[in-house]
Amino acid sequence: MVQHKAQLKKQQKRGVDFKKIKRKIGRKLPPPKNTTNTEVKSKAIILPEQSLVSEKAGLAVSKKGLTLKELLQQTSHHNAKVRRGIRDIFLKHPTELKMHRLSVIEKLRERMSDEDKLVRETLYQLLKAVIFPGCKEDNQGTFISLMMAYVFNAMTHLTIDVRLMAFKFFDLVVQHYPMSFSMYAEKIIQHYKEILQKNQFNLHDKGKLKSVLAGFSVTAKELKDLLPILVGGLQDFIPSVQTMPILEPQSFDCVLSILKSIDLVVKFFVYGNSKSGQQLKVSQPSDRRDQDVLQKLLKKLFDVFPLNPPHQSSEKDDNRYFVLNVLVSEIFFCSSDWSAPPSAFLEKFLVFIVDALSEKVCSTVLSGKAFFQKHSLPLIPFIPKLIMQVDDTWKSHILQAFTEGFKKCDPESSMKLVCLSAVEEMLFPKDGWLSPSTSDSGIIDFQITWIREIPLLLILLGDKNPSLSKAVLRLQLQLGQCAIMNSPLLQELDSMQYSLREFYSTCHDGNISYGPFMKLARDIQELSVCCLYYFSFLDPSLLQSLAACCLCQDLEPFLLFRFLEVLNSAYKAGHIQVVDYISFLITLLARYEVCPESSSVMEKCGKSSSGLFRSITSAVCSCLSQIGDDHLVFKMLEGAVIDQISNKLPLENTCSLLRTIIALDSKLTKISEQSVSKLGNVIPGYLIEIVSSLGAEDRGSSKTIRTSRSSYYVWPCFIWFYRSEKLLNDVLNVMTSFISGNDSPTFDGQNGHAMMDLSSRITAVVRVLLLMQEDVRIWQILSCYKQEIDSLLQNILRVMSHEGSNLNIEEKHKIQCAYDRLKNITGMLVNLEDEELFLYETCY
Repeated sequence: MVQHKAQLKKQQKRGVDFKKIKRKIGRKLPPPKNTTNTEVKSKAIILPEQSLVSEKAGLAVSKKGLTLKELLQQTSHHNAKVRRGIRDIFLKHPTELKMHRLSVIEKLRERMSDEDKLVRETLYQLLKAVIFPGCKEDNQGTFISLMMAYVFNAMTHLTIDVRLMAFKFFDLVVQHYPMSFSMYAEKIIQHYKEILQKNQFNLHDKGKLKSVLAGFSVTAKELKDLLPILVGGLQDFIPSVQTMPILEPQSFDCVLSILKSIDLVVKFFVYGNSKSGQQLKVSQPSDRRDQDVLQKLLKKLFDVFPLNPPHQSSEKDDNRYFVLNVLVSEIFFCSSDWSAPPSAFLEKFLVFIVDALSEKVCSTVLSGKAFFQKHSLPLIPFIPKLIMQVDDTWKSHILQAFTEGFKKCDPESSMKLVCLSAVEEMLFPKDGWLSPSTSDSGIIDFQITWIREIPLLLILLGDKNPSLSKAVLRLQLQLGQCAIMNSPLLQELDSMQYSLREFYSTCHDGNISYGPFMKLARDIQELSVCCLYYFSFLDPSLLQSLAACCLCQDLEPFLLFRFLEVLNSAYKAGHIQVVDYISFLITLLARYEVCPESSSVMEKCGKSSSGLFRSITSAVCSCLSQIGDDHLVFKMLEGAVIDQISNKLPLENTCSLLRTIIALDSKLTKISEQSVSKLGNVIPGYLIEIVSSLGAEDRGSSKTIRTSRSSYYVWPCFIWFYRSEKLLNDVLNVMTSFISGNDSPTFDGQNGHAMMDLSSRITAVVRVLLLMQEDVRIWQILSCYKQEIDSLLQNILRVMSHEGSNLNIEEKHKIQCAYDRLKNITGMLVNLEDEELFLYETCY
């Protein structure tokens, strides 16, 4: 019996696991049984006397109630306004600063590098008005060491404003503690050099730069006070030194140190005062009263000059006295730049400088030439100004002594470089007191002597001292730029080129010897190339020497093109004869050696040697086209070029010369019949050289002829074949004779054509004809020369029949293949001729 549905539902309800609780609407639900109670109950803890006011009783506090310790802690606060609140306590309680001065400095010095400008300014004012005046009588050594460590740290900050402010802090330290400059002099000057060399100042930043240099103002005052002490100490010391039987090293070093200090002080006032800008000057004794004071002090030093031993002395003592006298002379001439020297002292200093430079002292006093050169150096820079101040007699003596010293000093010595600088100043003075066009015969003689030293010095230096070689070339360049036409100096400059040949290259019995030019750096080489333009004429012998350098594989391509550029400009300026210029260009094309693809030339210029030579060819053709009338130019170079082509040159050189002729006479209207006949004998061998040197992959179809390597070489020949039927006829006749072995083309190139066997000859000639077939215009022209091509076929058959017994199988196969290919060409020529005849009959 089936149960009812209602009975089934009742049975299901009895088995429910979770009982559902019915809730009334609006009632709050009770919390779950597993809820954690988070309420925390606490009671207040009451401590006796918990008052901040009672803790600070008796302590110095600021107006905000903060102690010194709390204020120092606030200097590291993130808020800039909070970091600036320490000044008040020092004003109200000065004793706090004295009691805790080191702690205060240790904490406040960190703010020198603060990123906030107001914080740094507040610290500066605090140090200036409160801290430094209150700590002046304390231990300065400890105080300076605490401050300078963070001053130097701020001087190296990444922010430029922080670095500039650091120099202001340094100025403040020096004002209150002058000894700080001498304690850290080397490091301080290094920071001044760094900040001034980096060009971090704009026009509106002159005030900042002035604040940087302000630290020197106190130094100037200290140096001014130091000079009388130094001079007085020297006066007291010298009499005791001169009474010694031997000048002891310790006494010598003491006098030398005093003189060097005096020299530094004098140079500070003289050169600092003259070279500073008006807005950037430090406090130097610029008025007349200060000059008189310093001059009187120096007069005491000049009175004891020259320093001499009182009796017979050793060579070592004489050397030491010479060093001291040179230093006193340097001080004298340096002070002369600032104020007029007393005339009573001038003559004895002139006597000393003349004797020193002419080595009159050297022969009896100095131990060696190197010693003389080393210690006479400081005197040389004063010579250009001296000869402006003295009369003609002394001028002649000084110049004579200087010239002797200049010629005798070692080429690589530092004295030679200093002498060159003096020569430059005397040849090209800024004040215009002497010019290269001056008529003073006495001066001119010395100038000519100096100029004659230029090429000799370049050769002697070689590549051992590039900086000195560069200085010599700059002097030569400036001489060429400033010398006036027809002046004695320009004539001497032109004569210089005969000696300069050895600097570039020389040729003896066909052997080329390259000079120092090839070993110098690129910038120095370019400088010497630029000097060539300023010769009023270039001698053919010098051009020959330059051509040898251009042909050297070690010369950088850039310099080769620079040679072409400068010489082209020199020709346009009328400095080179046209015949010499053309000869130079043709020599460059005819003798340039094209190296293999793997040579070092490819590594230098980034492309193959043949590619470089093609660029040279284009540059030479451009230079030739700029000479003037093409007809006259062609007539001048025609014979030379044809003769060079007939000399069996390599393939690249022959191609460049052929292209040169095309560039000047593309229509063959200027070339003579004699030259055409010579070309008729040369071009067959040239074409055979092309097909022999280039592989089969270089001979493209008619669609790729312009991009193949062979197209570059055959292009000049095809241009001539378009214009001259006689030339093409001569070429075909020579190749016909070449097949028979009766004659050999004039062109020999790099492969010996006369040594080629019959099969190679026939194959080469057929390849030439196949190469002509690839050009449409040449192929149309060849249709008129069917008889000559038939003659070629007959010669091949004759060779096969007569020489067949002497040929091996491979040679016979090669000849047969060549014959078949040539016969196909002949058949194509017949078809082409029939097509032309049909078109003619159709039209007419």
